[in-house]
Amino acid sequence: MKLQYEEEPSQPVAQSQYPQPKLLEQKPTELLTLTPWLAPIVSEGTFNAELLHHIYQPLNLTIGLTAFAVGKYTRFVQHFLESAERFFMQGYRVHYYIFTHDPQAIPRVPLGPGRRLSVIPVPGPSQWEEASMRRMEAISVHIAKRAHREVDYLFCLDVDMAFRNPWGPETLGDLVAAIHPDYFTVPRHQFPYERRPVSTAFVADGEGDFYYGRAVFGGRVARVYEFTRGCHMGILADKANGIMAACQEESHLNRRFLSHKPSKVLSPEYLWDDRKPQPPSLKLIRFSTLNKDTARLRS
Repeated sequence: MKLQYEEEPSQPVAQSQYPQPKLLEQKPTELLTLTPWLAPIVSEGTFNAELLHHIYQPLNLTIGLTAFAVGKYTRFVQHFLESAERFFMQGYRVHYYIFTHDPQAIPRVPLGPGRRLSVIPVPGPSQWEEASMRRMEAISVHIAKRAHREVDYLFCLDVDMAFRNPWGPETLGDLVAAIHPDYFTVPRHQFPYERRPVSTAFVADGEGDFYYGRAVFGGRVARVYEFTRGCHMGILADKANGIMAACQEESHLNRRFLSHKPSKVLSPEYLWDDRKPQPPSLKLIRFSTLNKDTARLRS
């Protein structure tokens, strides 16, 4: 497969003002099911799992899954993989890619038939921000060198989380984003976008759809390559100008999803925070954070 990338302006030529799409559009207990650009918003009750299995199973797909375990985050790998083995893409070939500075620290979790694990060495950064900002580069390089020959779809997830319920082919799409659990009920002027025009991650007032989380994104492997490389180029441009975006990598992710709309959007059921009470609008939590001392882990 030939991977292609087209250089594009890092910022839109002109601002566009339009109403904010709201996930809770109709009733407090009912989620929006379609974006204004006609991409499905996936949540419990919006798909038939058995029907999708009959559609996708004959395609003989391999699904890739990346996670980064740098520093003290290696402690989360075992639980992450064990939960994935129980719930992630059951009945499909799965290739896990764990990026780490310490391959010896990665446990050998028993894997089911058709499922394999590759440990990808990466440098051990001295600061958390450096680790976060280098993830897009590492993923794009890995796709170009190897993953484009091994998987059809690729999801990029945070390792300090766990699968709680089945995650299946309803999530497959060309380019997939997940709505951040902290911002799905608030107006977009409260979104933590990068608001400085000097940054390539800049989002103007009156722009923005949903606020997406960095912990979950994916799609067809070629589209994920284009997406991660585009984010990495924006990060490099900011670094050359001595700028760090407000939410680092997540700011660049949201900027790119604004100009490169996701073809499928996952509701916060696929990116939840266990420290929050589950609202009635979310019927089934499928992937969520673990309770942890974040400050100590990042030290």
